[in-house]
Amino acid sequence: MKNLKITVNGVAYDVQVEEVGGDSGSSAPSAPAAPAPAAPKAPAAPKAPVEGETVNSPMPGTVLEVQIKPGDYVKSGDTLLVLEAMKMENAIAAPKDGKVVEVYVIKGQTVESGTALVTIG
Repeated sequence: MKNLKITVNGVAYDVQVEEVGGDSGSSAPSAPAAPAPAAPKAPAAPKAPVEGETVNSPMPGTVLEVQIKPGDYVKSGDTLLVLEAMKMENAIAAPKDGKVVEVYVIKGQTVESGTALVTIG
């Protein structure tokens, strides 16, 4: 049994890995590892199409700040979220007036170019 430390999205996890399929010479079970903190979960993508205009990421980057939530009303040009790309902070603005229907990303999440960020109805 090997103890490893794995980091996913900036969160460290202590895990134990057991080699299977070989005679390791030891059949005694080892002590269980301390439970690792749960990773933050991104909101699930919608199963059915959401009515409205979807704002997609114009570039790959990391979400630094989400300034809106579902149900908020925004005006064209309002900042929806801040995306860091190439060490620069980029404000992602609302393309139109409307109600925020869905937010698909969370703070700290890495996104690719074209990833759905928010839908405005």
